[in-house]
Amino acid sequence: MRILDLRVGIPMKLLRVLRAVATFLLLLVWTACGDYYRPVAFPLTPSQPNPGFSHVAVVISGNGPKNPGASTTIDVSGDTATSQATVGIMPVHAALVQNGTRVYVANSLDDSVSTFSTLSPTPVNTISLPTGSGPDFVASTETANVYVANFGNGTVSAISTANNVVTNTIVVGGSPVSMSELPNGQKLYVANAGTAGVNGSVVSINTIDESVNPPIAASATAPWLSPVWVVSRSDSQRIYVLDKGSGFVSAIDPNFDVVKGTVSVGIGADFIIYDPTLNRLYVTNPSTNTVMALDASTDALTAITASVANPVSVAALLDGTRAYVASATVSGTAPTQTVSSSVTVLNTTDLSVKTTIPLTSVPVVCATKTWSELMTAAAADSSRVYVGNCDAGNTAIIQTSNDTLLLQLPAPLGAFTPPATKPPLQNPVFVLAGP
Repeated sequence: MRILDLRVGIPMKLLRVLRAVATFLLLLVWTACGDYYRPVAFPLTPSQPNPGFSHVAVVISGNGPKNPGASTTIDVSGDTATSQATVGIMPVHAALVQNGTRVYVANSLDDSVSTFSTLSPTPVNTISLPTGSGPDFVASTETANVYVANFGNGTVSAISTANNVVTNTIVVGGSPVSMSELPNGQKLYVANAGTAGVNGSVVSINTIDESVNPPIAASATAPWLSPVWVVSRSDSQRIYVLDKGSGFVSAIDPNFDVVKGTVSVGIGADFIIYDPTLNRLYVTNPSTNTVMALDASTDALTAITASVANPVSVAALLDGTRAYVASATVSGTAPTQTVSSSVTVLNTTDLSVKTTIPLTSVPVVCATKTWSELMTAAAADSSRVYVGNCDAGNTAIIQTSNDTLLLQLPAPLGAFTPPATKPPLQNPVFVLAGP
C-alpha cells in the first residue's frame, strides 16, 4: 500500500502544480494586454420562419356586380399572399401612396374608395363619394393627398391621407379615365375620354390650390379623340398622352401645357407605361399586334417596334434588361369560347423576343382584351413579374432570373348561388408593385 500511495501521490501533486502555473500565466497575459484579449460571445440568431418583406405587390380582384371585391398583398421575397383585404363593389384601379405603405382602391359600382395598410388587411377605411361618381382611377406622387377620377360625374376627388376625407371635388370638363401627377407634385394631369360625337380632352390641375387650367390644345395632326392614358417622365419635364382614337402619343411640356411632339403608334393602342431606367415609353396595340418602345429623351419620340400577338399590357424591369408583354387570344365561338394567355419576354436593346411563357387556356370570363384582363407589374428589385389573370382567377408569378412561371397564386374565393356547389375564384383586374 505504501508503494502504491507514492506512485499515485507524486503525479497528482505534479498535476496540481502545473494547473496552478498555467492559471497564473493566463491571468498574467490577460492583465498585461488589457481589454483586447477579453473573450467575446457572439450569439447565433436562428432563421425566422417569416422574415419581414421589403417589397410587395398588390392585386385587386373583382367579385361580380353585387359583391365586395378583394385586395391581396404578395410578399415578393416569399412568393406568398401575406394579407387579404375586403374592398368595395367592382374595384377597377388602385394606387400605392405614402412610400408604398397604403393602398387606395377605386370601387366603380358603389361610388367609394377603400384604403388600408400594405402591412395589415384591417382596418379598411371606406371613403364615400356622391352617387353616380363611378370612380375609375387613382393617382398620387405626394404624401398629403390622393386623387380619384370619377368617370360618372366628370370630377376628380381630392382626398386627404391624414384623415381619409374628401377635401375638394374638382370639375374637369369631361369623363376622366386616367391621371398622372408630376413626380414633383406640382400638377395633376387628367385624360378625359371622348363620348359619342364629342372629342376627349386633356387638362391639368394645379395641386397647390387645386385650380383647373384651360384644356390643353392638341396638335393639329394628333387630335384628342379618345385619350386613354397619361404618364409622367421622371424629371417632371414631360407628360405623355396616349390617344386610342387618333393613334398618337403626344408629349406635353408641363411648364406651359403645350404639345411639343407627337408620334403615331396606330389606332387602337390603349396601354402605355414609362420606364425611368431607360427613359422610354412602352405602348401596346392589340389592333396591330405590336409593341413599341419610344425614346423619351427627345420630343421626336423615336420608336422601335416588336411584333407580339394580341398584346394588352407591358411591364419593364427596373434593371433595364427586359420588358414583359402579356397577351390574350380568344378562340372558338360563344358560349364555348376560350382565352389563352401568355407573356412574351423582350430584350430591351432591340425588342427581340427572348422567350414566350405560356400561362393558361381557360373559358372566357372577362375577355375584354384590355389591360384589366391581363395586367402586368414588375417588382422593384426586378426579381419577379406579376400578371393578374382575370379569366383564370389567379396571379401568375414569373421568376426573372430564368424567365419561367414560378407559380399561379389563386385569387380569393368569390360569391356563388345555387345550383353552383362551390364558390368561384374572384377575377384579378389590376396589379401594382410597391417600392
